[in-house]
Amino acid sequence: MTHTVLCIGTLADAVKEWQALSSKYSLLEFPSGTREEFLANCRNGVYDSVVGCYRSNNSTRFTGRFDAELVDALPKSWKYIAHNGAGYDSVDVDACSRRQIAVSNTPIAADGATADVGIFLMLGAMRMAYFSLTSLRTGKWLGDTPRGHDPKGKTVGILGMGGIGRAFAYRARAFGMRIIYHNRRRLDPSLEKDAEYVSFDDLLAKSDILSLNLALNKSTRHIIGAPELARTKPGVVIVNTARGALIDEAALVEALDSGHVSAVGLDVYENEPKIHPGLVKNERAFLLPHVGTYTYETARAMELLVLRNLETVVDEGKMLTLVAEQKGLEWAPPAKL
Repeated sequence: MTHTVLCIGTLADAVKEWQALSSKYSLLEFPSGTREEFLANCRNGVYDSVVGCYRSNNSTRFTGRFDAELVDALPKSWKYIAHNGAGYDSVDVDACSRRQIAVSNTPIAADGATADVGIFLMLGAMRMAYFSLTSLRTGKWLGDTPRGHDPKGKTVGILGMGGIGRAFAYRARAFGMRIIYHNRRRLDPSLEKDAEYVSFDDLLAKSDILSLNLALNKSTRHIIGAPELARTKPGVVIVNTARGALIDEAALVEALDSGHVSAVGLDVYENEPKIHPGLVKNERAFLLPHVGTYTYETARAMELLVLRNLETVVDEGKMLTLVAEQKGLEWAPPAKL
């Protein structure tokens, strides 16, 4: 008899590696369906032998958020959730911790591609790229494109200096930019390098470009709202590749329309896939449809990391990339069968 693991959603680039786990585990799959069907499977014993799961980020559209209701419905055997995504706000970590269910995410694997998109958005916003892109395609050549700004000599403020924030800083240095940042805690000098640690208020006041690179949770939702936007430097450029709900989108539209925020570069939105119409119609908003990790290389690296987390935790009781809220908690490997 072997342990059972479940794949919720689908894999695109590591299917063979998932299938190879059948040599040591029993594999179940829930590739699509509804929340009601998933909950019925939990109630009806379909998952009674499951010890852990691979959870694709896109599976939320089938099961809904892994909230307290769903977590509490999981069978007692279920001890691990290996989530595919650097962000994991679709999983109620508190509910999982109460159930002694360990949760992992995919930092490191997502850092480079997300930071690349952040730099792309920053440059596109600073150079007012949407104006020239649309003018050219409508036969107007440069059209009414306003002059943009160079990154050299500008101060980029990074809110959230984790792996993605540091990767963004590394790239920004190549443009001759000054780096300031704010975290809950100051980084070790070996990670900080030449970046300057500042207070949250100073970050708002001194940044020419404000880049959001922090996780979404109860304490960070709308961390940038109308009061915070009012404290930013006039003409600030705001870049967000983390989670849309870090920003009060309606307040951002007002600040953009007033000119206090000169431009934005966004890959994430508060109510995806819906986007505030004020952003869509504003030519100073350089927008992408949440493609931060949408590359072959990064997608495969993330899927492989999720599978490594799942395999290591089932075999050894250790998550390689346990989420920050659960650091220090210990889980034993499942009982030998």
